[in-house]
Amino acid sequence: MLKSNNKYVGINNDINGGMTSIGKIIRDAWVFGVIPETQSCEGWELARIDDLLRKVEDEWDKYGFIVSNLPKELFLKHKEIHGAAFKKAKLSGWSGEQETLNEI
Repeated sequence: MLKSNNKYVGINNDINGGMTSIGKIIRDAWVFGVIPETQSCEGWELARIDDLLRKVEDEWDKYGFIVSNLPKELFLKHKEIHGAAFKKAKLSGWSGEQETLNEI
């Protein structure tokens, strides 16, 4: 979600508890240590988010973009970060149904 000035609102202010494409990029960047877990990316322009996406994709490429291929340390970090995000999003009313509406 972008503000009217085309800057990202930050993962802590994003819709659906941060369960968006940009939110996933940020959480994955935390997993791989591309950015610190304290970085919410609030105020970032889209070009900077795109650059972050490229860096995250480079990391995922090493593991075939498959969570189970991650080394144990990264696997556990992924589980922790994304698990906490799911819990937070569910508490804010996110159900995940929106992501699967077009699959029926």
